[in-house]
Amino acid sequence: MPARPFIRGHLWHLAAIAIAIAAVAPLSGASWAQSPRAVRIRGTIDAADAKSINLTTRAGQQLTMAIASDTVILAIVPMKLEDIKPGAFIGAAAMPRPDGTQRALEVHVFPESMRGTGEGHRPFDLQPQSTMTNGTVGTVAGGAGRTLTVVYPYGQKTIVVSPDTPVVTFEPGAPDLLTRGAHVIVAGTEAADGTLSANRVLVGKNGLVPPM
Repeated sequence: MPARPFIRGHLWHLAAIAIAIAAVAPLSGASWAQSPRAVRIRGTIDAADAKSINLTTRAGQQLTMAIASDTVILAIVPMKLEDIKPGAFIGAAAMPRPDGTQRALEVHVFPESMRGTGEGHRPFDLQPQSTMTNGTVGTVAGGAGRTLTVVYPYGQKTIVVSPDTPVVTFEPGAPDLLTRGAHVIVAGTEAADGTLSANRVLVGKNGLVPPM
């Protein structure tokens, strides 16, 4: 799920945050360095309360991230590949193939209220050389596996999805999902002093490990 941007507001009315840079005067190097840095952290929760979550990243680093009343929590739940139909808005982390198609590492299907989230094609950090494509499914072909044409403004990609590729979707979540052992992807910011704050927490429901 790309992607970035970060999503705030009502759980079923999510929109990308645009970062506006004032052009009145150039920023000094010092002020630019102090600007919060966007982060995306994958890990497992060690402990959580109303104000913070402690987690261990996939790399083994232990971190504490502040959470607030407006931190968005979404549950990640499995769905069937055959339930992806033309017109669905999806995201797919993938690896480029020599023939120009993309081999899906995972596919996530957005609810209708999240249509347009991160639309486009870009590099991604799931694996070296991986990509993320968010767009509308045009055509669907295949049997047990699927070949999806994903269309976005000014382009399209062909995504080849094998039968064993993880496919998930999102549900509104709540703080009670943030329990010890839950697997999460946290999107947030890091302040100049190293303080981490969560804007959005994607949590695997019932022990699911988020594939993206």
